[in-house]
Amino acid sequence: MSSLREIRRVLGHRDFRYLWLAQSSSVVGDNIVLVALALFIVKRTGSATDLGLVLAAKSLPMVAFLALGGVWADRLPRHRVMIATDLTRFALHALLAALIFAGAVPIWEVVVIEMLFGSAEAFFRPASNGVLPQTVPEEDIQQATAITGMSSNVSEFAGPALATALVLGAGAGWAFAIDAATFILSAAFLTRVRPRERSSGSSAGSSPEKESVLQSLREGSREVRAHAWVWATLASFCVALFCGLAPWFVLGPVIAREQYGHISVYGFVEGALGFGTILGSIAGIGWRPRFPMRLAMLAIMAWPVAAVLYAAGVTLLVVIPATALAGVGIALFDVWWLTALSERIPPEKLSRVTSYDWMISLALLPLGYVLAGPLASALGAVEVMIGGSALASVAFALGLLPRETRMLERLAGREERGRLPSGEPLPGIAHHRS
Repeated sequence: MSSLREIRRVLGHRDFRYLWLAQSSSVVGDNIVLVALALFIVKRTGSATDLGLVLAAKSLPMVAFLALGGVWADRLPRHRVMIATDLTRFALHALLAALIFAGAVPIWEVVVIEMLFGSAEAFFRPASNGVLPQTVPEEDIQQATAITGMSSNVSEFAGPALATALVLGAGAGWAFAIDAATFILSAAFLTRVRPRERSSGSSAGSSPEKESVLQSLREGSREVRAHAWVWATLASFCVALFCGLAPWFVLGPVIAREQYGHISVYGFVEGALGFGTILGSIAGIGWRPRFPMRLAMLAIMAWPVAAVLYAAGVTLLVVIPATALAGVGIALFDVWWLTALSERIPPEKLSRVTSYDWMISLALLPLGYVLAGPLASALGAVEVMIGGSALASVAFALGLLPRETRMLERLAGREERGRLPSGEPLPGIAHHRS
């Protein structure tokens, strides 16, 4: 009940409520398409290599443009950047839906559309991460982050099951059509958002508007390198996503067919992951551990363990609960990580730092998508996923090595939140307003 009261209280902030509605609507389509794309390609061509190429085509331009997206999200009103990218992504997936309805779609057309889609997403993600703290008071950032994550995770739970039903039943075109419609709805909600100004409490450094693009990029990079808990976590995720996440997306449907008899099992396992993330987000609303990054890195390790069980063909009576537990770990990591960034990175640099977050974490993922299919052909899909997941576990463990990561303490209670443990002002507290 206390979590429900917190949700209602934080949603009472008007600007956050509209941002939450916008992101909740678009993320429904995102999670439908995530699985629909995999099922559509595998069903159409039967090739994991084709799926890897399509996923790489989407992620490569996203990685390439993320840093630039962060620069512009720190220069322009972030909610307006999000509106522009929502309209762009609506047009692209509406086109893809129309092409699917019209008949056979060559793989190259899907590749081109997803490349453009990924480019637009590179501008959306840094703006989205940066605008959330502008819609709530400073002391509500973790709760707002958890609530946003919870709604996303509800969609992650429902999306795979709906995608499976659409692709194998009504057809893949409907999945992309629904996704396109959600972007229009998101843009409409975002037009109602009026983000507040935040300040780092320091006049040091020039504003992003007065810097050249290159200077802004360097300043963002400098901020990342200044914090061991930031760059070490990003490095660990870069390796873990390359080794573990790429095989999960590319080989997941193939393994479902090999180990469990039907590709639909992949959708149900993804649904279990989503259910776990819902539980994790609810827990994250009020759970403020003393050492959030230490616990966050331990929590995320549940995911590669679940992937190993799935790849090994262990009974679904074990795989489903293990995957749900992995979802809890993923959600808790997201809440504590994004909260730490929002509270400790100067507001005028937050979108650039989060763009480096996405860019570094995803840097090797396109290559992983491309390699997963050929490696599976040579070594076997099961072997590639098990080996990759084991390496992902090692990468997460290495991410805990810096003392700054293990010993990063949560901020003090509301009555003491004016200063960070280091003595520097808490971002935005001097200019806080409801």
